[in-house]
Parts: sequence; structure tokens; C-alpha cells
Amino acid sequence: MNLAAAANETMAHNSNLLVYSAMAVYTLAFVAHMAEWVFGSRSKVGRTAAALTERAAAPATAAARSGAAAGTAVLERPKIITRSVAGSRDVPDGPGAAGGTEKGDLYGRIAISLTVLAWALHVGGVVARALSVQRAPWGNMYEFSTTFAAVAVGVYLLLLVLKKNVRWIGLPLITTVLLDLGLAVSVLYTASDQLVPALHSYWLWIHVSCAILSGAVLYLGAVATLLFLFRDNHEAKLADPTAKQPGAFATSVLERLPSAASLDKFAYRVNATVFPLWTFTIIAGAIWAEAAWGRYWGWDPKEVWSFITWVAYAGYLHARATAGWKGRKAAWLGLIAFACYLFNYYGVNIFVTGLHSYAGV
Repeated sequence: MNLAAAANETMAHNSNLLVYSAMAVYTLAFVAHMAEWVFGSRSKVGRTAAALTERAAAPATAAARSGAAAGTAVLERPKIITRSVAGSRDVPDGPGAAGGTEKGDLYGRIAISLTVLAWALHVGGVVARALSVQRAPWGNMYEFSTTFAAVAVGVYLLLLVLKKNVRWIGLPLITTVLLDLGLAVSVLYTASDQLVPALHSYWLWIHVSCAILSGAVLYLGAVATLLFLFRDNHEAKLADPTAKQPGAFATSVLERLPSAASLDKFAYRVNATVFPLWTFTIIAGAIWAEAAWGRYWGWDPKEVWSFITWVAYAGYLHARATAGWKGRKAAWLGLIAFACYLFNYYGVNIFVTGLHSYAGV
């Protein structure tokens, strides 16, 4: 074994070690996120929300009285609620996973800190894998899965840095990342190796990186869509006195989420933002196919399901622009579209034989 091969093998070992270390820290982050939700209990949510409302209203009330006394018109700042679609409810956003409590917020901050550490280890593992094979680290399902999870967490952390209200995604995200990495290191693991000649192209960097980034953002949209369905059903029950009211556990969890309207808008915005990138992913794949196989389109299963996914998301976005398909109907279509993306990745790669199967699992 020459020195270069030995160095690559060592780097591959370091990559595996970093991925396993990231999984251990992600597990701690998962526990901290669970503690955040537990300590933001229902009763504390109610007490804290009431206290915050009174505290926020006090300065405005005092200013209004002072202005009235001085003969000056003073406008009170209205309570901010997310406006939903026509004919539906306008409900304020919940206080978040921490429930507005100090202890819940502390555990939430610990969870975010652990997530950052785990993500750094995770990215280190992906980079080490790239160095061990001297190419883009997404030539098979193992590499794609580990990179996909790293990008999904990175997008989430970026949204936090931009001060977006997305900390409620933390628990489902970390849960999914642990499942994804567990599947990657156990079922999908492939030893470091070079790719077949057809894949040695700069389009590997362009096409697959766009597919990974698109999928990561679409995943966040799918989580928001799924939570929207639960939250919307919860709000509908509260608005209907004849309906069976939610239990204590469901109330504790769902009332801390953003309103159904906020979740719906978040899902739509992220899906609409990344849809052009998914469109470019398919176009880039066609260009690469022409360079590798001499044709732009050959009805390969991966190509077909990529197009089906594109059509499903195009239908979702069109439905959102049609008044009769806003809300739950469009949400179900969005989930079907993401299910197409998942089948395109797992189902086609594992169960369907095609040109995209030659890279190995």
C-alpha cells in the first residue's frame, strides 16, 4: 500500500469517527430539545403568556394616558397576529417550544449549542470523506445521506442566525437527522472508492449539490406543512364548541407552535423559494446525461421521478395561487410532492434498476 492510499484510508477512518461523534452530540441535542418542550408545559405557557401580554400592554396604556392628558393623539401599537387566508382564522403565534419559561429557554439554548457542535463535527466528517476519495462527497447513497443531513441542519442554523422564528423545527429536525445518519452508517454505508468514468465530471458538483440543497429546504417545508395540518385541526376544534376538545398533551404542544397561518406561509415561502433550484437541478441532470450517455432524456426511473416531483411541486405552487386550494388541500399536495422526492431518492435507488444505480448504494 503506497502512502497516498494509506493517507486516504486514514482520512476515511477519520470521516467515520467524526460522523459517529456528530451522532453522539446530536443525541444530546435531541435530549435537550425534549427538555425544552417538557419544561415549557401547558400551565406555564398560559401563565407566561398572560404575564407577557400584561407587561407589553402596560407601557402602551401608560403612553396613551399620558398623550391624552397632554392633548396629543397617541396610537397604541396593535397586537401582531398572522393574517390567514380569507375565510379562515386569525390566531396569534404560540410562545415557542420553550413556552416562554426561563428553564425551557435555557434547555432550548443548550440544544442549539449542541446542535452547532454536532453540525461542526458532521461537516468535518463530510469534508474528510471528500478528502479520502478526492472528489465531491456525494457519489453514493451513504455520502448523499450524510451530506443531505449536514445541509439541512446548516439551513436551519442559518435561519436562526437570520433571527427567523424556526426554533420549533429543532426537535423534528434532529430526530430526522439521527434517523438519517443511523440508516446511512448501518444500511447504506459504502466504503470510500472512486466512481465510474461517467461520473467524473464537474456536473457532479453542480447537479448533485443542487439536489441536496433543494431537498434540505423542501424537507423544512414538509415539516412545516405537517405541523400546519395538526395546528389547523387544533385551532378548528377550539373554534367549534361542539367538537371534542383537544387533550392536555396536544394542547401543551400545539399551542406553543406558530399559528396555522404562519406555518402555512412558511411552508409556501420555502417551497416557492427553492423550486427554481429544483428546476435547475433537473436541467443540469439532463445536460450531464447528454455529456455522459449521449442523450438529454432517456426515461430512466430517476429522471422520471425527478420530473414527477417537479410536477407535484409545480401543482402545489399553482394550487396555492388558486383561492380554492389554499390551506389543507394545498398542504396535502405539498406532502405528496415531498413523498415523491423521498421515493425518488430511497425507492428508485434501492428498489428500481436504472442507469443511476451504477454508483452503488
